[in-house]
Amino acid sequence: MLELWKAIIIGIVEGLTEFLPVSSTGHMILVGDLIKFEGEKASTFEIVIQFGAILSVVVLYWKRVLRLFGIQDAETRLKPGPKLNLIHILIGIVPAMAMGFFLHKYIKMLFMPETVLLGLVLGGIFMIIGEKQRPAETAADMDSITYKQALFIGVAQILSLWPGFSRSGSTIAAGMLAGTSRGAAADFTFLMAIPIMAGATGYDLLKSYKAFTTDDLLPFAVGFVVSFIVALLAVASFIKLVSKLKLTYFSYYRFALAAVVLIYMLAVGF
Repeated sequence: MLELWKAIIIGIVEGLTEFLPVSSTGHMILVGDLIKFEGEKASTFEIVIQFGAILSVVVLYWKRVLRLFGIQDAETRLKPGPKLNLIHILIGIVPAMAMGFFLHKYIKMLFMPETVLLGLVLGGIFMIIGEKQRPAETAADMDSITYKQALFIGVAQILSLWPGFSRSGSTIAAGMLAGTSRGAAADFTFLMAIPIMAGATGYDLLKSYKAFTTDDLLPFAVGFVVSFIVALLAVASFIKLVSKLKLTYFSYYRFALAAVVLIYMLAVGF
């Protein structure tokens, strides 16, 4: 049976880092190693609590999700101008989903401190490039994103398959390079995360659910709830601050985390 305090800690780490451009994988590997949270059951637990994080985004964006399926109020329906639709989402998720499906076995082999360290650094550099080299904005909000911009963001999402790169960091930086505002890219990133994370997490769960037993019900449930609540607060706060909060600050944090990971690796003899 998983220890409850470990379930709470991992749930907090997952909720805090899953959707922020800091790499949840890097934090999970480091914290998991520090508290000796490892093995098949731990991996299954991490998969389950990801659903809690995904649910938080559904709660925050439920109106936008309904609008994607044509369910909207009269004011929104009559509003002139372009509107984000399901085709944008499909264009954005297909590249990474296809790569993830065909290379799933090899991607899982990359989940180790050395590769995460590289991903933290390279991802941080890419985010700085996104801030420094961004062209003039052509999409101030999510509804103004074009299919071409959605494709560019979707291709960049492939980078997040490398542990440590960060899905949100890669896609927000790519969005800015494609001409979207930071806020538009963030909103599009979170909407894309719902189907792509649900698909990837569901696939992983189907392969590892046998590690779950009835004795694990309480820690799994607690981890799920903790992850949901913390992710809800983290994403809501990030949405409010994203227009003013440059990715560069997150890059500096990633570099600092990479240094911590390197020191830790040397200390424990990786």
